Amino acid sequence: MADALVYQAEGEAVLDGRDLYGFTVTEWHLPATYPPFAALLFTPTAWLPPAALKAAFLTGNTLLTACLVHLSARLVGLRTGPATLCAATALALWLEPVFQTLLFGQINLALACLVLWDLTRPAGTRARGAAVGIAAGIKLTPAVFIAYLLLTGRRREAATATAALAGTVLVGALLLPAASADFWLRRLWETGRVGKPWIVDNQSLQGMIARALGDPAPGPAWWLPAVLTAAGGLCLAARAAGDRHGIPLTATTALLVSPVSWSHHWVWCVPLIAVLVADGRPRLAALTAAAFTARTLWLVPHEGPRDLHLPWWQQLLASPYPLLGLAVLVLLRPQLSASSSSASTMRYA
Repeated sequence: MADALVYQAEGEAVLDGRDLYGFTVTEWHLPATYPPFAALLFTPTAWLPPAALKAAFLTGNTLLTACLVHLSARLVGLRTGPATLCAATALALWLEPVFQTLLFGQINLALACLVLWDLTRPAGTRARGAAVGIAAGIKLTPAVFIAYLLLTGRRREAATATAALAGTVLVGALLLPAASADFWLRRLWETGRVGKPWIVDNQSLQGMIARALGDPAPGPAWWLPAVLTAAGGLCLAARAAGDRHGIPLTATTALLVSPVSWSHHWVWCVPLIAVLVADGRPRLAALTAAAFTARTLWLVPHEGPRDLHLPWWQQLLASPYPLLGLAVLVLLRPQLSASSSSASTMRYA
């Protein structure tokens, strides 16, 4: 649980008044990479011994997996009794992104649950959007859902989310002014600080293209497709007939275009599979689940710089999630078009 140890070190740095972004921990020399607001939330972990810390993360992430399964079912309008929920949770734990989240002691499940809980609440609910902003204040990438809210015409919810995000920045600035200045003015732009973008762990477009070209810094070869994917993916999400398709499409788009999307960031595969089941596509849902369970990215040589020297047939094994993500955008497009046409027909009938 290397990431859990990083979070604990962040909490300790806050309590001890040390430089939040000036240390590394574990044998992999991992630094703090989240905004100062996240470090404030990690302070309770500083008082836990390592065994208790790991037990807490293991228990918490297992419960969060069940929560994500329940919220995914709510997203698509499926009911889950206790037996069904337990069985689905047990199966979800075998999905590689979920398993890796437990293995590393990550917070991906918590962020996904925050966003999904917020956006599946009834329209008009008080402070709807606030949890999206808080999630973005912890790890930035959920901010893409603010763009989704704007594109779908939910300006009030987008404003609430933006205000919540701004609130997290303000809290961090008030309590950790030096760390806030360091993060927002300097560390935010040091993308290499997060990790090597070409390794198989990185399941974003940049990782896939860097490995395919054998170039650790592919430049326009990746950011141009990323810009096009961002525009196309968010356009599809905005055209989707409701959040059932819009939320997974937005999450998939964000994971594709982010400079670094570690494999455990793809916990959004859980609601994606639920959507495919609800759409009456059991075979596609099964294939998607199999792709997220097969762990093919760990079968290819990936020690040192070997990720940059893979033969063509290993490229497919090394980049299963971005390939699947692009396929999802293509495969859901006809259904979205049909849904939009049906909605238009009903409006003009």
